[in-house]
Amino acid sequence: MFTRLLIGLDGSAPADQALDQAVLLARRFGATLVVGHVQERGTGKGVDGATLLERARARVGSAGGIAVETALRHGHPQEQLAELARNADAVLVGRRGATAQGDAIGSTVAGLIRVTECCVIVCGSKPSPMRSAAVAYDGRETSQRALALAGRFAGIAPSELHVIHATIDRAAGTMVVGEAEATLSLQGVAFVTHLEHGTPAEAVARVVARIKCDALFVGAHVAHGTEVTVSQAEEILRHTDIPVVIQP
Repeated sequence: MFTRLLIGLDGSAPADQALDQAVLLARRFGATLVVGHVQERGTGKGVDGATLLERARARVGSAGGIAVETALRHGHPQEQLAELARNADAVLVGRRGATAQGDAIGSTVAGLIRVTECCVIVCGSKPSPMRSAAVAYDGRETSQRALALAGRFAGIAPSELHVIHATIDRAAGTMVVGEAEATLSLQGVAFVTHLEHGTPAEAVARVVARIKCDALFVGAHVAHGTEVTVSQAEEILRHTDIPVVIQP
């Protein structure tokens, strides 16, 4: 499922946490880690990219049995990471303020979601085994893609997948959940559905706390063909501290 995982390092603690999460996934799927650093031109700031990448290579090497590549780029972080992501199955990034009221994703990550075809995994404050997965499902196109990805993930693990749908209309919600059940039945995945009252973020936080899942899949919704609205994903990030896989 994951053969190449991209991690963008900038010297920050959240980026280091993303690298730790990537090591766990790489070992699980036999994936190659591509560790990248983008040096912004003309900013006069930043870290020594070459040194940062060599340290990352040593960290991955100490984990044993994981192939690693490094890439030092110059330019705009979003553009350069998007270019590297063309040959990746997922991009792992650190989290900005998991429970803060501010921006939990950041403009670079939001831009990656808009321009890349692969999923973006916003990691938690500590590595997760990602053995018990849930998916926030609302029936929209990106949500359907997130469900399909989560189904593949749970099928390979293998593990039971929890489908969470938030609604104020139980009858309408039952129809939406039925679509998800049909999709997962065709995939042969074991699943449990949760029809919850309230907003998506509230419903997801409630179910995650109740079932103790350690990975969450959500869709990023595209508006007007140009702007990615990730408000739902951001709100969910503020309520959880587990890896959130955002499917564009």
